[in-house]
Amino acid sequence: MEVLIDTSVWIDYFRSGEESEKLDYLIDENLVVTNELILTELLPLLVIRREKRVIKLLEKIRKSRLKLNWDEIVSYQVSCLQSGSSGIGIPDLIIAQNAIQNNLLVYSIDKHFKFMYEANFGMRRYT
Repeated sequence: MEVLIDTSVWIDYFRSGEESEKLDYLIDENLVVTNELILTELLPLLVIRREKRVIKLLEKIRKSRLKLNWDEIVSYQVSCLQSGSSGIGIPDLIIAQNAIQNNLLVYSIDKHFKFMYEANFGMRRYT
C-alpha cells in the first residue's frame, strides 16, 4: 500500500534522523507518495539550501491530487476537538483528507497526526 509522507518525516529524513531507515525502505519499494501541499511546505527550505538534487528527486515522486472538500475538513476538525486536541492546523487536515480520499497510509511524526488517528475519522497510519 502506498504511503503519503508528511513534511515532518521528510525533515527528519534530511537531517538523518530516526525515521531515515523506514523512509529509505519505502523509497526503495516505490511506495512513497506526496502532494502539492507537502511539496509547498518543503521546497522553500530546499531552495534556500540550494538542494537542487533533492528537489529534482522530490518532483519525481508520484503526487496525489488534492481535491478539497471544506465540509469534510470542518468535520475532521470537530472530531479532533471532541477527542481533546486544541485544534489541528488546516494544512494537516488537508493532508489527512488527501490520504483518506486516495486510500493512502499516512506516515508522520507530527503530534497533530496522533490526535487525528485517535479521532478515528478514517485516516490510516503507517507504523
